[in-house]
Amino acid sequence: MTVSARAIAVLRFHGTLCERDCLAAVQQLPDVNAYYVSAEADAFPKQTQAIIVPGGFSYGDYIRPGAMARTAPITRALKRQAEAGTPIIGICNGFQILCEVGLLPGVLLKNRDGRFICRDVRLGVVSRRSPFLRKTESTPLRIPVAHKYGQYFVHPETYASLQANDQIALQYVNERGAADDASNPNGSIGNIAGVTNGAGNVLGLMPHPERRSMPWDRGQDGKRFWESLLV
Repeated sequence: MTVSARAIAVLRFHGTLCERDCLAAVQQLPDVNAYYVSAEADAFPKQTQAIIVPGGFSYGDYIRPGAMARTAPITRALKRQAEAGTPIIGICNGFQILCEVGLLPGVLLKNRDGRFICRDVRLGVVSRRSPFLRKTESTPLRIPVAHKYGQYFVHPETYASLQANDQIALQYVNERGAADDASNPNGSIGNIAGVTNGAGNVLGLMPHPERRSMPWDRGQDGKRFWESLLV
């Protein structure tokens, strides 16, 4: 699937707090028309070619992260866009939302040490099926995480299916690119940092590429996610 994404929608739920960073990150791309779409909307603009579900604390993380966002009107339209093949990326709370609405397998549990984590991690790119990963290199990417519920979990049979279907997109790795326990910040099964749906057009990840996309950031590895859309 070759995508020339110019019209990019950024979702806004009550409690979302990374939407401005995401909008600014993609607005750096040439000829991009990026715009917000409210969770109360029942459809995306017809011209939408890619969708970002940003991080934050949608609806205050009541019940559990992403649970209340599942009931918002826009999620029905999000499912329709996913089925139509639209590239979708969910970041941190956006990843949790994509799991809650059933667009991605698994759940995000509390970090294994029970604490909020906010630091840089290294990411190994396992699969480039996602349109957001086509311009990422095989060497580890340096991207920050900021979450308390980021431990990705699936049952063993689902984990085996993810491996078999090339749905594991990103892993937490060390400086040599190896996935080990020391490089796993939250206890995720298989050091998983990001997964895709079966078709590959929906990507969820806990790290925040938008926070390594601007000229003043400490590195710009995150910019590759957005540039990948133009391949």
